[in-house]
Amino acid sequence: MGKRKVKSEKRKIKAQNLKFLIFSLSFTLFVLHFAFPCLAQDKIIAVVNNEIITKKDLSDFLNFMRIQLARQYEGKELEKQVAAAKPDLVNKLIEDRLILQEAKTSGLKVDESRVKGKISEIKKHYGTDIEFQKDIARQGLVQADLENKFREQFLMYTIVEIKVRSRAVVRPEEVTAYYNGHPEDIMTPEVRMVTVVSLENQDQAETFSYSLKAGLKLDDLITRYPVTVNKLEAKKGESLKKDIENIVFKLSVGEVSEPLKLDEQYYVFRLDDLREPRRPTLTEAQDKIQAFLVDLKMEKELGKWLDELKKKSYIKIIQN
Repeated sequence: MGKRKVKSEKRKIKAQNLKFLIFSLSFTLFVLHFAFPCLAQDKIIAVVNNEIITKKDLSDFLNFMRIQLARQYEGKELEKQVAAAKPDLVNKLIEDRLILQEAKTSGLKVDESRVKGKISEIKKHYGTDIEFQKDIARQGLVQADLENKFREQFLMYTIVEIKVRSRAVVRPEEVTAYYNGHPEDIMTPEVRMVTVVSLENQDQAETFSYSLKAGLKLDDLITRYPVTVNKLEAKKGESLKKDIENIVFKLSVGEVSEPLKLDEQYYVFRLDDLREPRRPTLTEAQDKIQAFLVDLKMEKELGKWLDELKKKSYIKIIQN
């Protein structure tokens, strides 16, 4: 069982890596250089056919990646995600350059409304346009740089869909075989329905918790205290802070927790109900299994296609 779990995790990691590989096309950042003289800070680190990759390209890649990842992470976690993407970065840039060259050779064009839409999506995460411009300027970029990078992203994503997606065919019998052979991979997780009450005062939080435990009704109590009440559905290992997860997943149905202090607020949790893990039917699971198997095949076929591009290309790494 342990070995099966390890294999399952490896499959999941591979699928996640594939999504990163494809959607890192959205992280890809490089400035094309042709016959321009190279400054010291733009030292050439690789040659790909008639184009070069410089240290500045590497720096731009990381800066753009940080802007993208900042929409999901912050602080130490953001830097952790950026650091995780650094290994083998030169090879990644080479592969991206090959994909972009193939897209341009194929004569693909980008719908400019998609580029504008992507910029607008990023701007939503800023209070004003000025804040947005200042932030990208701190990364050594201007809006035109982002537009160019997203334009390249769409070109690469499109050519991958054309050249690779058609190779990643999953037959119905493969879905059935996976369903029968990997029951542990398709189990739905336990879901806990929780009432979360937040208060600003420790004494009030302790009294509130005690009163709920004593059987007083929540509707009556919230009229006596300045509280905020929310409902959530929690799955272990997903989205919850560890401190909260440790409490919520130890409660029995109907049980009320002691107050937990987080960020100057006090929280009281009550477990209202739970759904046990279960194995979905083949009909319920087939779409997810199909998508998972397509991802696995896409990973394999993308690797084959990139090997084909490399064999017919001139590639020289000058410095890692």
